[in-house]
Amino acid sequence: MIELKYNHILFDLDGTLTDPREGITKAVRHALGQHGIIVNDLSELECFIGPPLQETFTEKYRFSEAEAWEAVLSYREYFKDTGLYENEVYVGIRDVLDLLLSQGRQLYVATSKPAVFAETILEHFQLSAYFTMVCGSELDGTRSAKTEIIQHVLDTCRIQTSEAVMIGDRMHDLIGARNCGIHSMAAGYGYGSEEELTACQPTYFFKTVEEMLRSFASFAV
Repeated sequence: MIELKYNHILFDLDGTLTDPREGITKAVRHALGQHGIIVNDLSELECFIGPPLQETFTEKYRFSEAEAWEAVLSYREYFKDTGLYENEVYVGIRDVLDLLLSQGRQLYVATSKPAVFAETILEHFQLSAYFTMVCGSELDGTRSAKTEIIQHVLDTCRIQTSEAVMIGDRMHDLIGARNCGIHSMAAGYGYGSEEELTACQPTYFFKTVEEMLRSFASFAV
């Protein structure tokens, strides 16, 4: 059961509000190709959905800091014109957002994706109007850690930690929430495994969007 004290709800974008698999994995494949790495199976690149790109290029392919940044720039060549739109809103998410607004809650997006891309995606899928603030990383790579992003939302909007909760599908979302002193909700329908998410001990765990909707709808507001 979800408590009404969460007047401020922060959402991750990729894997939580939308399913960006096609666009992100194709953009990563494009970037790797610039470095002579050929990947035919896009499922191998799903690990790039969620965490900061530089971090994953370094961890998975042992890129140096300079190589990882070059890969990010190559990724953006594909993503900014094409990959942004190879994406879809999860079924039921609009119902969740409509319900939360009807309950008088304030909604925010806290994503490691550059804010300019996040805003374009939300506008394209007609989701922008739901959110009080969209916070992402900068194009130069600064403010890419989820803890920094969540804290920026809390500070900018003067949100008390006891009134906020972060919803996300990867460990970075849940760890970031804990680091900022707020509760968390794991989106088990996204790209983090159940093992990854439960290891972070989220306050709540939703296996489906429908389960999330039912939990919030259980209140008579």
